[in-house]
Amino acid sequence: MKMEDDSRGAACCAPAGQGNDPVKSNPHRKTDSVITPADRWKHFLARWGYRRDQHRVEPGLYALGNPTMDSPVFVTANYTLSFDALRSALAGRDAHILVLDTVGINVWCAAGKGTFGTDELVRRIEAAGLKDMVGHRRLVLPQLGAPGVSAHEVKKRTGFKVAYGPVRAADLPAYLETGEATPEMRRVRFPLFDRAILIPVELVQVLIPMFIAAGVFFFLSGPLASAAVVAAFLAGSVLFPLLLPWLPTSEFSSKGLILGAAVALPFALTSFAGASTEALWLRLGWALVYMLAMPPLTAFLALNFTGATTFTSKSAVKREIAKYIPKMAWSFGSSLVLMIAFSLVQFLGER
Repeated sequence: MKMEDDSRGAACCAPAGQGNDPVKSNPHRKTDSVITPADRWKHFLARWGYRRDQHRVEPGLYALGNPTMDSPVFVTANYTLSFDALRSALAGRDAHILVLDTVGINVWCAAGKGTFGTDELVRRIEAAGLKDMVGHRRLVLPQLGAPGVSAHEVKKRTGFKVAYGPVRAADLPAYLETGEATPEMRRVRFPLFDRAILIPVELVQVLIPMFIAAGVFFFLSGPLASAAVVAAFLAGSVLFPLLLPWLPTSEFSSKGLILGAAVALPFALTSFAGASTEALWLRLGWALVYMLAMPPLTAFLALNFTGATTFTSKSAVKREIAKYIPKMAWSFGSSLVLMIAFSLVQFLGER
């Protein structure tokens, strides 16, 4: 699963009210709610996928402010953006933060992969000696972490009750005033900004394959084909997340095919119109090449975003892969065969 909006992935909270008795033994690390310019620079690098595996914090128990025996316990992932979203949302409050080892993956994706899960949570509770650190038995987890955690199993094995806070870290202050999450706080949103911030890391991942493919197609068919490859890549990694809610159908694959066809059409028309001296069947054939090659490429890249949105589910993605990937492969493979064949026809015709 790909990276989602980490202000959602890190959103976890606890009921209002904190005690006054200091913790007698305080082995946890200290942290605060200040996001420094250096932190923001690291966030920027993380968004662009730079040294992706290094954007993590040490798992364990952290003290935010001066927590007491009655202070709430928040649970999050050890992905830097998740941890920072949580601690910054709790500005001015005292709390314990239990960081699970999710190998640097945000809460929601880690829950799907199983690293933000029951066993890891139990292990961290025991390793931190949490029973001796707090007088209550309440853990507050991110709502998006629920798929990975069995609440009744945690209660059975540790005695701690699992509660879930609002989806977004930004809603924590309002939630903590009442101790209850409103229906709006429970609602998972995926607005334009959340989709746009996913683009850099996806773009970085496709740059090298895009330039290689563009070079190959330039050699096979010339600059128009090369430009078409670049357009198909950018459509799948940039345009798709921006246009996601407005593309018809409910499947990512078919959405991508529709977008890819829309992007391919100008190239098909340009190819047809630009080869006015060629036979009609050859002009139509070249137009068909673009319509067969570009949509599956865009749709394949669009599938990357299934792990970054709640618009779909793991089972739905599996069905999509089984249903569409073979069709994408046949379509793209057919376009390559036709491209090579038409190139040979033109080459032999010029001799």
